[in-house]
Amino acid sequence: MLDENQPTSAGSGDPAGLMRDPDCRRLVADLAYTYQGVFTRESIAAAVEEARAALEPVAKIPTYLPILVARFAKEQLMAAAKVDGRVVKSVPEILFVCVHNAGRSQMAAALAEHLSGGKVHVRSAGSMPTDQVNPLAVQVLAERGINLTESYPKPLTDLAVRAADVIITMGCGDTCPFYPGKRYEDWDVADPHGQDIETVRDIRDDLQRRVSALLRSLGI
Repeated sequence: MLDENQPTSAGSGDPAGLMRDPDCRRLVADLAYTYQGVFTRESIAAAVEEARAALEPVAKIPTYLPILVARFAKEQLMAAAKVDGRVVKSVPEILFVCVHNAGRSQMAAALAEHLSGGKVHVRSAGSMPTDQVNPLAVQVLAERGINLTESYPKPLTDLAVRAADVIITMGCGDTCPFYPGKRYEDWDVADPHGQDIETVRDIRDDLQRRVSALLRSLGI
């Protein structure tokens, strides 16, 4: 569990060294304001360092790295706050996981958010995330009026699993931590990587059917 000095996700990085980076200093200052009374500045710096360490090796465009680090650090801090009960859940949380977090899990998460009308909180992650979301996944969701252009592949973390109520895996179930009391499902969905546009459309439609059934089972 969390304490005010150390979020569950914090590792053994170098937050002091991180603070020599002006982008990270600004990010830590912003998050310290947002999470005042929830996390200390030191624990926020540790979360930012972890986010940068996770995303930097796969960042395709370094210019965008500070933005992605900010988004991932915020997601991890919010997950940590929910795990520890510092923030009360208002809706069920669904985590979609595939290997690269570049196609199936991104599409499933976007479809769940779109179809639920905000009645669930959705995350996606990958056991071995790649450097960008599959462009065809972006295209086929745009055909349904769903914008995936700002999404980015994220690594699977223990915090994301602990914060979720429902965990959906697609081809990587053995890499996902198991916690009693959570609902786990493994979906046999084709991987869009290397497929043509028509096949990716079929995968989108398969995911939409599965996501719709999942939401109905949750009373949404």
